[in-house]
Amino acid sequence: MEQHDVVIIGSGPAGLTAALYCARANLKPVVVEGLLAGGQLMNTTDVENYPGFPEGIQGPALMELFRKQAARFGTTFVPGDVARVDFSARPFGIWTEEGELRALAVIVATGASPRTLGVKGEKEYAGKGVSYCATCDGFFFRGQEIFVVGGGDSALEEALFLSKFGSRVTIVHRRDRFRASRIMSDRALASPKIRVLWDAIVEEVAGDGRKVSSVRVKNVKTGDLAEHACGGFFVAIGHTPNTSLFRTVLPADAEGYLKIQGNSSYTSVPGVFAAGDVHDHVYRQAITAAGAGCRAAIDCERWLEAEGRKTTS
Repeated sequence: MEQHDVVIIGSGPAGLTAALYCARANLKPVVVEGLLAGGQLMNTTDVENYPGFPEGIQGPALMELFRKQAARFGTTFVPGDVARVDFSARPFGIWTEEGELRALAVIVATGASPRTLGVKGEKEYAGKGVSYCATCDGFFFRGQEIFVVGGGDSALEEALFLSKFGSRVTIVHRRDRFRASRIMSDRALASPKIRVLWDAIVEEVAGDGRKVSSVRVKNVKTGDLAEHACGGFFVAIGHTPNTSLFRTVLPADAEGYLKIQGNSSYTSVPGVFAAGDVHDHVYRQAITAAGAGCRAAIDCERWLEAEGRKTTS
C-alpha cells in the first residue's frame, strides 16, 4: 500500500490552504474532501470580506479557486468521508469509502457546522436572508429589519454587531432572561436599536422564493402567533465542531473542539495537526481558517523534516 507524506481530512479553506502549502513543499498531499466538499462557504452566496476580491465572489466559486490552486501543485483528491482513523502508530491509517490510506502525518481540517433551528423555511432561505454568521453577512442587511435567535453571549454579540447595519435588531429568546453574561446582557438591553421578544420561538421563515421577507413568532406561554417583517434572519445558537470521528483519539474541550498546543497546530499526537474551525471557536472566518491551514502545513513540513520522514511504531 502506498504511503503518503501527509493526508488532509477536510476541504474547506483550512484544508485546501494546507494542501496548497504542503504541495508546494513537495509533500504530495492527499485531501479527503468529505461529502460536503468545500466546507461552509459552499452554502454562502456573496463573500465580500475575503481579501483580493474587491467586487466580492460567490462562496462556491471561491472554494473552486482554492481547489484548483491546490491541484495545480500536485494535490490528490479523494471523494467522500472518512469512516475511521488509527493514530496509534505511524504510518497512520485513514479509511474512506475509496479504501485505506496510510500517512506519515495527518492534518485534521474537518471544520464545524452551525446549529440550525430546523424550522420551516430555514433551509430554503439559507444564503437568501438566513445566515449563521453576522460578521460575514451583516453588511448585506443595511437599513433592514434583522432578527437574531439565541440568548447566549454569541447571540448578543451578533445582535450588537448587526445593530450597526439594520434599522432595528430583534432578538428572539425562548426564555424570560438571557443565558449570556451580565455585561453582554446589559449592553444589548441598553441599545436603542435592539428589542427583545421574550418567551418566544420562531416557527417559520417566509419569503418570495428569492429572499426572506418575514418570520412567524410564537409566544411559548400564551401561544399567540405574530408575523414580523424581516430582511435578515440570523441563527446564533452555536456551532458543533465536526470532531466525532476523533472523539476517542484526540483530546477536545467540553464543546468538542480539538485542543492544540499553544500557538501551534500540534495536537497531543505527534504527527497529527489541526487547522481551522475544528479547533477555533472564536473567529470562525474563512480567512482565519486559511491562515490556520497555512500554519498547520508549515508545522507539518518542519515536523516531517525533523523526523526524516521515517516510519515509527
